[in-house]
Amino acid sequence: MRSIFTRIINGEIPSYKIAENDRFYAFLDVFPLKPGHTLVVPKQETDKFFDLTDEELSDMLVFAKPIAKAIEQAFDCKRCGIAVIGLEVPHAHMHLVPINQADDLNFTREKMKLTPEEMRSCQEKILSYVG
Repeated sequence: MRSIFTRIINGEIPSYKIAENDRFYAFLDVFPLKPGHTLVVPKQETDKFFDLTDEELSDMLVFAKPIAKAIEQAFDCKRCGIAVIGLEVPHAHMHLVPINQADDLNFTREKMKLTPEEMRSCQEKILSYVG
């Protein structure tokens, strides 16, 4: 069965796309920890992050780098944090989250529920800084 991320990549479920190439797709998390929380996923379905090949892992980080830098510019934060949890969706992915303290990456806290307008605003802010 295809993961929800594959369905997003294929356009079956709408998303707030940030970036895409032939191997990776980045989009806003619809239940973010903080505004600007972005997911980066490989287009090829692989359940566990470290089951990706070495080349896929390194290329995924290179793909994510300009997005992380854009997040740092678009939001009032000290840096863009990165997390790999992988428990909710069986499709390898990384989280890019604007953070000011380590606790901002606490995935046990309640997720935000932003309006579509707030989501579009976050998307536009990040896109304005992605090269």
